[in-house]
Amino acid sequence: MGDDQHITAVSGTGVPIPGDDVDTDQILPAKFMKEVTFDNMADYLFYDARRDDDGSLNDHPLNRFDGASVAVVNSNFGCGSSREHAPQAMMRWGIDGIVGESYAEIFRDNCKSLGIPAATADRETVVALQEWIEANPDGEIDIDVAGETVTYGDTTVDVEIDDAMQEALVDGIWDTTRLMYSNMSKVERTAAELPYVGTDD
Repeated sequence: MGDDQHITAVSGTGVPIPGDDVDTDQILPAKFMKEVTFDNMADYLFYDARRDDDGSLNDHPLNRFDGASVAVVNSNFGCGSSREHAPQAMMRWGIDGIVGESYAEIFRDNCKSLGIPAATADRETVVALQEWIEANPDGEIDIDVAGETVTYGDTTVDVEIDDAMQEALVDGIWDTTRLMYSNMSKVERTAAELPYVGTDD
């Protein structure tokens, strides 16, 4: 991760992940929740959906569009439990941005915390983009976070990005942990000046 936290645009090839109400247990099955770090999460993304009963990989989009960085999803994506593992797995697999009809609120908030723009558009727009990806697997998709547009081929469509998400990404304040550390000296200075913060003598 570079020092520039300002995310104004994301681009790359796409992967369509069709289906409404795709929940976090499909995205990251519960059996992998016992892992203490997120390091291997990419391997577990849609683990069950990507395999046949005998364990061999099937024609799931993530198997066919390896290397894609923009996921295109339908409505209520990321519903179910609030597990942060789901967007973590997507990020570690290589997803830098998502375009969809709608998201579960907690999933969208988790995306914001990871610096992944989650744009919304109507069903017709999303389905057209999914179909374009199928026909153009190597085609570039550009998400303009600041301008709230998505461009692919010769087409540019308007999308919506939640105001809080857009501000956090464009202003570079989405990584709250990094932000806290970068302001640590101010925090320590303020604490030292407060009469009710005790010091260990």
